Amino acid sequence: MADFALPPRSGKPRTRGLTSMIDFGPDTFGWTGGEHGIRALLECAADYIDFAKIYAMNALLLPPETVKRAARAYRDADIAPFAGGILFEYAWQKGQVPEMMRHIHDLGLTGIELSENYITLSSDQRRREIERLQRGGLKVVYEFGRKNPLEPMSFDYVAGLVDEVACLGLDHVTVEQCEIDLLAKSSADALARLPRQPWFERILIEVDPYRFPQQHAQMIRDFGPEVNLANVTPGQVLRLEGFRRGIGRAMDYSLLAR
Repeated sequence: MADFALPPRSGKPRTRGLTSMIDFGPDTFGWTGGEHGIRALLECAADYIDFAKIYAMNALLLPPETVKRAARAYRDADIAPFAGGILFEYAWQKGQVPEMMRHIHDLGLTGIELSENYITLSSDQRRREIERLQRGGLKVVYEFGRKNPLEPMSFDYVAGLVDEVACLGLDHVTVEQCEIDLLAKSSADALARLPRQPWFERILIEVDPYRFPQQHAQMIRDFGPEVNLANVTPGQVLRLEGFRRGIGRAMDYSLLAR
């Protein structure tokens, strides 16, 4: 007798259909700063989360023991916990990247996001910083884009950037939400061309938690169920996985389409 189950989806470790969750801590999007809340979430949704980002400066704002317990819970569930890129930018501006690296190790986080939301690195500086972090035993997640971009992103530039960091061993690049918003505002055609780029499967697109479920469902309609998405909140992870499988009013229950 055939199993009664949902259509299969790729399991971990995944290269497509990645979900990077953002842990805001005690927040209106759901408490994920405490071990018990995290473990309750992971009982239901661990298989659907690939990465867990500790939001912005929470690696310094939260009590260290709280972050340590959170990191341990994620590692136990085969989810890579990493610190958000604003922490790196703060450390880089202060000339304290080595001190930041020691702090991250002390917390039990396995990686750090290297972003350029407010700082600007040359190609040589970017390479040196990635290599320094890697030598220090940290997995690097690179994020492209500014919080307040002035011009739509160039596909050629992103292609070169993806290749540049791939040579350093980074599999994916996260694209800042504001860059996608400006691209969509500037040209619907450009957004439609995005999934046709040869590097598309190697990016994670940040989504806006405040625009759930409409934006998340639209991403799946536009780019397919295996689109890589980042900044998904804990309370949205399970429903997003349902969207990937055609479940939910936002997807018009396409699972049932004949």
